[in-house]
This record gives sequence, structure tokens and C-alpha cells, in this order.
Amino acid sequence: MFQSLSEKLSNAFRRFRSKGKLTEADVREGMREVKLALLEADVNFKVVKEFCSRVTERAVGAQVLESLLPEQQIVKIVNEELIAIMGGENAKLEISPKPPTVVLMCGLQGAGKTTHSAKLASYFKKKGKNPLLVACDIYRPAAIDQLKTVGEAVGVPVFSQGTDCPAVEIAKAGVEFAKKNCHDMVFIDTAGRLHIDEGLMEELEDIRRETAPTEILLVVDAMTGQDAVNVAKAFNEKLELTGVILTKMDGDTRGGAALSVRYITGKPIKFIGVGEKLDMLEPFYPDRLASRILGMGDVLTLIEKAEQAFDEKKAAEMEKKLRESSFTLSDYLEQMDQLKNMGSLEQLAGMIPGMNGAALRDAKIDEKAMDRNKAIICSMTMRERERPDIINSSRKKRIAAGAGTTVEEVNRLLRQFDAMNKMMKQFTGKGSKKLRRMMKIPF
Repeated sequence: MFQSLSEKLSNAFRRFRSKGKLTEADVREGMREVKLALLEADVNFKVVKEFCSRVTERAVGAQVLESLLPEQQIVKIVNEELIAIMGGENAKLEISPKPPTVVLMCGLQGAGKTTHSAKLASYFKKKGKNPLLVACDIYRPAAIDQLKTVGEAVGVPVFSQGTDCPAVEIAKAGVEFAKKNCHDMVFIDTAGRLHIDEGLMEELEDIRRETAPTEILLVVDAMTGQDAVNVAKAFNEKLELTGVILTKMDGDTRGGAALSVRYITGKPIKFIGVGEKLDMLEPFYPDRLASRILGMGDVLTLIEKAEQAFDEKKAAEMEKKLRESSFTLSDYLEQMDQLKNMGSLEQLAGMIPGMNGAALRDAKIDEKAMDRNKAIICSMTMRERERPDIINSSRKKRIAAGAGTTVEEVNRLLRQFDAMNKMMKQFTGKGSKKLRRMMKIPF
């Protein structure tokens, strides 16, 4: 996320680091590089101009110029100003005091409305809500079927009336259905277009008027840069948006949308999509994203991901097994599955302060290797899983044949398991507190 922008900003800050003390001319020269980095990241020109003006004004003050560590002072100012232009703090989705909370999803075709309607419904279902998805995209082929598919995947029901009924009537009926069936949240998936047109806007305005949504969220593709900002501005003028969801934030995005949307539209980014899977949705925290952009990591999001992936009860059971030296190959596979659920190594590395995510760009968790490991373990008897030391040459051949792999792969898995076992044992006994922390974040 924002790897290119992070690297360019780091190079700009290096100019400050090479000098013992800074002059006003040094600051202005360094800020010129920062300005170029932001413009190349497709940040809106007005945003860049205002941002650089505010940073420069603060940076040429006596506190920075007379500091023994001017670079750190400037990074601190840049961090604070980045947070400010992105909204300052997390903007939560508003929950209606009188259920159901109606959320109208809108945006252009291909932005990810249908998928992110399901992602949001899943997110709030995990928080104890009883959501309903309403299929109002009656124009795009198979749009209703797609919503039903993703709804089934996240365990959320879908209300639909086919493609012959007007979208406005479907939306009204969906809200009434939610009231009668105790659904406290309704996510209305509307039709997109290849471009903004009057027909689309009139339909959305009619749905808004008839359903009185608590939230009107615009779904935009972050990879479109300033185009995303222009789309947000146009939709906001017509619909009075309450917030924005930026999708494809895990792609090769230059950062322009994330750094410009709030400043240009005045509307907060409420969520970001960070992957294709239906659980890859994060609340938008300006301070955390600013830290990632500046290479300072994002420990809070890392901890939250770990807490979501790791069950407290299972972690306690695993700790007991390790203390009693009864950690098995089945347990090992379960741990690897949970780590895999946290995301790619590159994403996780970008959240660790001082870690260079680019260095792990190709170091992704190999899902095929995980599948091979699972097949190998499933080809073992229960005794072999519990006592891998009894696995001799003939057993390895049998296991490899059963898993459709090679003896070398079996040996590799056993070496990995042995190495992990040895590493984990050093945290037992007096180091059990360290072990508990390790069970939360397994690296």
C-alpha cells in the first residue's frame, strides 16, 4: 500500500538527515521533493498546495530549525498534516436509534459495490447485528445472482424481486421486509454505470427519498486516483454522501484518492477494501494510514488482525500443549491456517515499524504449499501426527504417495515442524507470558 509514495517521501526526508542543522532554504528545497512525490502519487493539486504550505509554515519555525534532530521534527509535522487532510480521526458508520439502519450503496460500475455490500454486512454481522442485503441492481446481467452468491458466502440473506420490478419499489419492499423480520441493518446494492448520468442519479435520488437511508456510501476504486475524487465530488453534489469506501487499496495504488477525497468533498472515508476476500475490509483510520505511508508501521491494525484470526480459547489450549510438549502436526497446520488468514506477508510487513514491505513483495504465503502440507498431514495416521519421530523411510513413501507429492516435500514439512517446536519450547516455563503474546501474534 503506497509503496512508491513511501519510498519517495523517505528519499525527501533523507535530504534533511544529511544536514546537522537546517536553514529555511533547506526546508523549502526538501518540501519541493515532497510536493513532487505527492503529485506523482496523483494527489489533487489543491490538496498538495495546501498540505505543503502548512508543513513549510510549521517547519521553518524555530522549534525545527534549532532542533538537534530536525528530520524527526519534520516527519512529525508531515505525519500530523497527513492525518489532518485525511480527516483526523476514524469516522464510524452511524447506527440509527430506530432500527433498521439503512445503508445506500452507490458508485460507478466495476467499483465493487456488490462485493463491498456483502463485506459490510459480514463486518456488522460479526459485531452482533442481523443484516439484510437488498438487490436493486436490475440492469447488470447476473448482478442479483452475484449478490446472492456473496450473501450466501457470508451468511447474510438477500432480498430480491427479480429484474422486472423497479429498483425503487424493491428498495422500499426490502426495508419493510427488514422491519417485519427483525433485521436491524439493511444494505441496498444499487446499479452502477460506466459514467455518471442523469438516469442513474434520478433513480438513486428516488431510492433515497423513499427509504430515508441513515448512510449513503459511495464505493470508489482507489486505483483510479484523481478520477475517484472527481466521481466522489459529482455524487456528493447530487446525493449528499455521508461517507466513502475506497476499494482495491491492496493494489498498486498511488495514494491520490485516499489523500484527496476528504479534503475535496468534505466527506469521510469510512472503510477501505484491502483484498478480494470477503473479510478483507478495514475501518479507515487516518493516523494509521499516515504511519504506513511514512514507513512507521501500523501496530494497532496488526494486533486487530491477529485478534480476529486467533481464538483466545484455542490459544490457551495451544499454550498448554506446548508446555506439556504435546504440540502435534494437526496443531501446527491449524496455526499456519490462522496465520494465512491474517493476509500476505507483504501486507503484514508493512504494518511492522521499520520493516520494508517492498523487501517481501514476492514473499507471499504459498497457498499451494499450504494445500500440500494439509494433504501430507491428512495422509498420516493419528499416531504419526502425534509422534512424527516414528515416521521412517517406508512411512514417508506411503505418506507422499497418499498426498500425491514427494518424499522431499514430506521431509521439508517435518523439518519445518521440528524447527517451530524447538522455537516454541524456549517460551515455555518461565517464559509463558512471552508464549501468550506469541500465540496472539505468531511471528
